[in-house]
Amino acid sequence: MKLRFLAALAGVVMATGAAQAQNQVQNQIGVYITPIASHISNSMSDPGVFAFLGPNTTSRVFAGVGLGAYDDLYHSGNMEAGLDIRGNILRGNGAQLNTFLFGARVAYKPVKMPNLKPYFQVGIGVGSSKSATNPVHLTKLEYNVAGGVDYRFATHVDWRVVEIGYGSVETISSNAIDSAGPVSNSKLVNFSTGLVFRFP
Repeated sequence: MKLRFLAALAGVVMATGAAQAQNQVQNQIGVYITPIASHISNSMSDPGVFAFLGPNTTSRVFAGVGLGAYDDLYHSGNMEAGLDIRGNILRGNGAQLNTFLFGARVAYKPVKMPNLKPYFQVGIGVGSSKSATNPVHLTKLEYNVAGGVDYRFATHVDWRVVEIGYGSVETISSNAIDSAGPVSNSKLVNFSTGLVFRFP
């Protein structure tokens, strides 16, 4: 009976010690702001007033800004994993696309280059689009995958050297508003850079 009690007590002490050791690794929270360029394309041209890319246009470059944050909740060796939340505002030729995405991210710190942090993430959320010639908005499901590299150059500041992403969302169109025919998703290829402020 005493051996069982001692074994249980030892197990509790070891688990408590492991939990305290794990708590010494603090979560790494990052807040970032990034200018973005996005090549947006659609396989269907639209001649109407709701044409997101412009009348009879199937691709266009948009530009804008992104704001987001991540929290690396899990740490194991050189790997970190956590959550990312972001919002982007993109404009092109008078049209606008606002996106809000939530997802998961994984980052890696190379041993030989500790100031570099490559990462990969996936996100899902909503995209709200409007054309240049009509104030009506269309909000639809959006997804995005992205990879990039952050470079630590100060104690709490990283330079987001580059992030490249691919996404898809149904943008506003005459067929979507009038239900007059088929619709197709717009494809987004995003390029961004910027600054990341890390806490603590």
